[in-house]
Amino acid sequence: MNYLIILNDPPYGSERSYNGLRLANSLAKGERTSVSVFLMGDAAACAAAGQITPNGYYSIERMLKILASKGGKIGVCGTCMDARGLKPEALANGAQRSSLEELTGWTREADKVIVF
Repeated sequence: MNYLIILNDPPYGSERSYNGLRLANSLAKGERTSVSVFLMGDAAACAAAGQITPNGYYSIERMLKILASKGGKIGVCGTCMDARGLKPEALANGAQRSSLEELTGWTREADKVIVF
């Protein structure tokens, strides 16, 4: 099964991106399952490297790294990155600058698309 999860909300201040990544990591545990996450709008900030959160608080960056270690693909909207001054070299390990064209391809390939 091929899943695409699209996140739109910032990494903190709302739990939508957190919950989307919780689901992505849970789905990625399945055999013969691929998970792609596309970060757009304010969710582009989810891919920023060097996030420091208080002890006991979730880290979106760490959640993305876990997903990448399970073979998950993480695309960050390039236009959204530019609008927020986020450079490709500032992305967390496993995240890559992406495009609407790549999102279109991932959408066509997906068996299920989930939007947060």
